[in-house]
Amino acid sequence: MSEEKKSRKTYYSIKEVAAKFGVNESLLRYWETEFPHIKPQTTGNKIRQYTQKDIDHIAIIYNLVKVRGFKLSAARKMLNENRSGVEKTAKVLESLISIRDELTELKQQLERLS
Repeated sequence: MSEEKKSRKTYYSIKEVAAKFGVNESLLRYWETEFPHIKPQTTGNKIRQYTQKDIDHIAIIYNLVKVRGFKLSAARKMLNENRSGVEKTAKVLESLISIRDELTELKQQLERLS
């Protein structure tokens, strides 16, 4: 089993999810009202518990709204009309960002050696 799978928790708090995307908790609560795919479970104390599936949905919305600059209505329309295409694009973009970050790290390491 990969390290990533071992470290995955069943539920994440709204604070953890907000930190992962660098957004306010209030934005996540607002997106829940705008995008029905985000449905965190709540405890008796109304504490939100996000699953990995919820986080995946948030990542797609984050990509459309924050990275690509779509308005919420346009993001909703794209998700309704071409969800699989949007998901693939989000995964590709996430991979490219990860590669960029790794290359930046390597460049910094090389500069320290010089």
